[in-house]
Amino acid sequence: MALPQDDVRPLRQQVFEQVRANGQMPRMDVARALNISPGSVTTITSDLIARGLLQEVEDSQRGPNRGRPPIALRVAPLSRFVVGMKLSDERHTAVLLDLAGNVVAGAHQTSAALRQSTDEILAEVNTLMGKLLQKAGRVTADISAVGIGLPGLVDAGTGIVKWSPVMTETDMPLRDQLSATLGLPVSLDNDTNLLTLAELWFGAGRGISNFAVVTIERGVGMGLVLNNRLFRGALGPGMELGHTKVQLDGALCRCGQRGCLEAYVADYALIREAGTALDRDPRMDSSAVTMIETLYQEANAGNEAALAIFSRAGRFLSVGLANIVQLFDPERIILSGERMRYEYMTADDMLAEMNSMILPAGRTPTPVDIHAWSGSVWAKGAAALALSELTNTLLGEGAA
Repeated sequence: MALPQDDVRPLRQQVFEQVRANGQMPRMDVARALNISPGSVTTITSDLIARGLLQEVEDSQRGPNRGRPPIALRVAPLSRFVVGMKLSDERHTAVLLDLAGNVVAGAHQTSAALRQSTDEILAEVNTLMGKLLQKAGRVTADISAVGIGLPGLVDAGTGIVKWSPVMTETDMPLRDQLSATLGLPVSLDNDTNLLTLAELWFGAGRGISNFAVVTIERGVGMGLVLNNRLFRGALGPGMELGHTKVQLDGALCRCGQRGCLEAYVADYALIREAGTALDRDPRMDSSAVTMIETLYQEANAGNEAALAIFSRAGRFLSVGLANIVQLFDPERIILSGERMRYEYMTADDMLAEMNSMILPAGRTPTPVDIHAWSGSVWAKGAAALALSELTNTLLGEGAA
């Protein structure tokens, strides 16, 4: 298996992705960034322009210049379209992106149940695709690729979902079933890996070679970028931070084991504790979101029991983050997801406790960024996977 730092992509693919990552870029800057000759860049970009994948534009990033306006390259946005979807137990979201990564349209579909059969998921995905295409004024033939993410143990190489909290079945070849249902090429991965791609392509990870993303919502996930590439582990379904153990014989996790980090930090863990703090049965509430919002309001109002729940979750989170730093030494950790707006989970005390558990070795504290993303960014990460796979098909080894 190639190491993440081994860039085996063809040079034409590297040139194309360099331009896409920067939005627009003069040829000389591409040559310097990739350490290749200007002549090679000219030859490669001429071919990409002829194929309709790149186009020349006035370089808006340069100042005024007498004579001929400076020329830059950018991706030809309308040459291809891809779809990204995020599947969850409450709501599925989808976005349509052009080849440059611009969002053209978005749509969502309410999930009928917390856990569903494969047939039910396929039906809802098909309905969501129809909504998205109708909103964008497009048809299936306009779409070149689809990327889909869902929580759980997903083998991105084979497209098999070994286990997911949103599915009733295990070891399902979901990618192939989705592809047959939609009539399009489909790529499938763990949703946190795809959120990490979103950070790498569109967010705080741009320009950072090594970073970790941690998500806290329905579960706890982790994505890892090493040397500008998403790292999945030797067999694929790695980086399961939420199922690392922080307490022997501890709280029951939804995976069926005990003592997982997720069982102390994720939504359902907070809800379980909230039932006691708020003196109500969490099963009687209208939704998990409503229950957590109520808990948060109580914490803001000074309810000591509610404050203690968030504080306890923050302490367990600090253990998980400290372990990431000790194992991978990332340049940055990005805490991402809708729950990041609950500052009790990411307070200064929690970050200080994280750093107190890390061997100093003369190091400065690892920066921690907090991004309170909405649901659509997960789908945008899935679309980034589709764009990546489409690029491999168009320009990778063996492409025409």
